[in-house]
Amino acid sequence: MSYLEYQVKHVPQGFRKLLYLNWPLVILLTAVASAGFLMLYSVAGGDITLWAQPQMERYGMGFVLMLVIAMVPIWFWRNMSVLAYGFALILLLLVPLIGVERNGSQRWLDLGPMLLQPSEVMKISMVMILAAYYDWLPLNRVSRPVFVLIPLVLIAIPVLLVRDQPDLGTALLLLAGGGAMMFLAGVHWLYFASVIGAGVGAVVAVFKSRGTDWQILADYQYARIDTFLDPTADPLAAGYHITQAKIAFGSGGLTGRGFMEGTQTRLNFLPEKQTDFIFNTLAEEFGFVGTSTLLLLYGLIVLFCVISALRMADRFASLLVLGVAVTFFLYFGVNMAMVTGLAPVVGVPLPLVSYGGSAMLVLLAAFGLVQSAHVHRPR
Repeated sequence: MSYLEYQVKHVPQGFRKLLYLNWPLVILLTAVASAGFLMLYSVAGGDITLWAQPQMERYGMGFVLMLVIAMVPIWFWRNMSVLAYGFALILLLLVPLIGVERNGSQRWLDLGPMLLQPSEVMKISMVMILAAYYDWLPLNRVSRPVFVLIPLVLIAIPVLLVRDQPDLGTALLLLAGGGAMMFLAGVHWLYFASVIGAGVGAVVAVFKSRGTDWQILADYQYARIDTFLDPTADPLAAGYHITQAKIAFGSGGLTGRGFMEGTQTRLNFLPEKQTDFIFNTLAEEFGFVGTSTLLLLYGLIVLFCVISALRMADRFASLLVLGVAVTFFLYFGVNMAMVTGLAPVVGVPLPLVSYGGSAMLVLLAAFGLVQSAHVHRPR
């Protein structure tokens, strides 16, 4: 018995779980969120009440929620996975009926103090139900066609509902997250090869359908693809956002212009500077050093999740933690690719940094599940 284990055994049961928390992960999450507070203070021109203070309050609420979820045994969350998925599905079905519309998209439910985006809830609920499904399913049946069809249906329903909001970016993230869960569970690689082949065919069909009666995407979605392929073709209109974002990103150099000294941000050339493009503000003010530091923190969060998952004997807990890690990776990976011109702009926030309520709370709740799995693993 190690000295730490000896000391833990002499701590009252009510506090013992707090000591079992994955504290390095807690510190990393707080460090990333603190970087977000700093950048939101900067983009508001030194006004803490505009974006930074509400974000701090939401993080405080989310942090408490994370601790509460962590204290509950992981078997309880396994039993709740079907209810969580059903609840998220009901929220998605309510969006076209009573949802709030902004900028031509109907994606939010008005809860009074905040707007809730049900697709954010579904990202985590889908990970939960797929982890529970593959925990229930014997390993020798994972790749049988009938048992592959069930998770495909569970993934397809929310993907189609989110796509029709319309929110193609989040729909693709749900699809990618669900596919990653199936891969992690051990589904045979031939299924994924078939999906990749079908995906290539779908991309060809998307381009071929443009301007026809059977056009697959909306006109604005094709415009985003055009802008991604050649943002300089219309730099003052469709390509304006990504062009200004690249200017901000590149102007930071090695160490940046300095805190609150970014000209693109100060002069309001950078669009959506508090949400989708906040990474470019960080790049302009802190340069390569700042962006690399944030990327390192993100990478360490994913790494600690993977290490924790590999040390778990419980299949549900392991798949759940890996699923949260993949979802988190998709969050920041797609955002960084989007704002640097490596992917089309699809409106994905930078996790724990971009201003927003539902994304922050749902993400911290997801890490509460990670902590629950870590706290309650056999020792």
